[in-house]
Amino acid sequence: MALNNDLKDNGIFTPVTNADYIQRQEQTESNARSYPRKFPFSLVKAQGSWVEDVEGNRYLDFLCGAGTLALGHNDPEVNQAMIDLISKNAPLHTLDLTTPVKDRFVHTVISLLPQEMQGNVKLQFCSPSGTDATDAAIKLCKTATGRSSVIAFSGGYHGMGHGALGLTGNISAKEKVHALMPEVHFFPYPYDYRCPFGLGGEAGIKACCNYFERVLKDPESGITKPAAVILEPIQGEGGVIPAPVEFLQTIRRVTQELDIPMIVDEIQCGIGRSGRFFAFEYANIVPDVILASKAIGGTQPMSVVIYNKKLDKWQPGSHAGTFRGNQLAMCAGTVVMNRVSKPEFLAEVREKGDYLREKMQELKSKVSIIGDIRGKGLMSGCEFVDPNGTPDTIGSLPASGEIAAKVQKKCFENKLVMERGGRNGSVMRCLCALNVSREDLNTMIAIFEKVVTEVDNEFKK
Repeated sequence: MALNNDLKDNGIFTPVTNADYIQRQEQTESNARSYPRKFPFSLVKAQGSWVEDVEGNRYLDFLCGAGTLALGHNDPEVNQAMIDLISKNAPLHTLDLTTPVKDRFVHTVISLLPQEMQGNVKLQFCSPSGTDATDAAIKLCKTATGRSSVIAFSGGYHGMGHGALGLTGNISAKEKVHALMPEVHFFPYPYDYRCPFGLGGEAGIKACCNYFERVLKDPESGITKPAAVILEPIQGEGGVIPAPVEFLQTIRRVTQELDIPMIVDEIQCGIGRSGRFFAFEYANIVPDVILASKAIGGTQPMSVVIYNKKLDKWQPGSHAGTFRGNQLAMCAGTVVMNRVSKPEFLAEVREKGDYLREKMQELKSKVSIIGDIRGKGLMSGCEFVDPNGTPDTIGSLPASGEIAAKVQKKCFENKLVMERGGRNGSVMRCLCALNVSREDLNTMIAIFEKVVTEVDNEFKK
């Protein structure tokens, strides 16, 4: 799209409307940008669960920085902590030098780990994005074990870096990027609605567990003993798919028996989103490595690898990053962790999540285009299907990214921001603030029900 003449004047023109800003963005930012294509607005204000654009329109934000804003936009306590830090002339950029702020952050993280881990871990601060935490963890495990292969799971998402992308299930993101990290082997992840073994239910879970164990213990499997096994306890971008407890426990047992480091990617599902501080806690397991980013920075960029001391075999400088000393993120993140980790706060997250999914199940019973509702805590997914399609062997209808896209667009038109994910982009995902009010939750439900009913009626005509 060519710029209008009044947008060419070397920045003298002042954009006014959303369209002005979107047009300017199109001409100056990478074609890789994604969210502005779905949400064509320019934001100027944000508070709690609400954002406001340059035209004065207010939207209910159930994306919240892809789950980064655990306490919503501009939480007063979080903001005040950062203001206080700045007002003291504290260093804000420290590489990996220590500070009182960093020391407090580190020991807060450690205090919130399972008891068995607390005296036996170290932290590696990484570049701000979670993808760097993934790459750091793989480097750590390869260094510690001297091995090269890695086990990942279909549907998993671990970032867009060259190594992290190699561990990610989504094929479309890889098709134009050749020669990604070698020796990555993908295993089936339990997904009841679309069971990889065509079984579903308990039989499908057991099949995934048995397959994992038998292949890794098979001397003729063709897979060398891996440096690590990496998985999300709840797949996020893959469509909000919680791993069954039995599956997580099997992965942990087998990796311990074979002395293979287990990495849990808690970048999206961690820091309270699942209703536990870490989602792996539902399975009562202790992993070797935890990846944390997004919400742990308290709205600011942060990623960190938390790992068992036995893996600390790398040398000084083996992993680095200019912005691994973000003091504002450590300051704000400490506030968020202290708030979110309180038992009563986590209980509310679980209760609100159960309430939301109960309402979604009621909606599912009234329409033909919803195939499945799932999730834990305030990490929920609604999978849309083609009601006129042919069911598979276990009765599941084909995923419909087209229908989900219509729902997403109409939600935006009704001032609700939600993102899609899952197979073919067919899953609408809830990533709202963890302290979302019941009023805002009901507003979201009302908009969503209205939109889904409208789209469903289009298929009944």
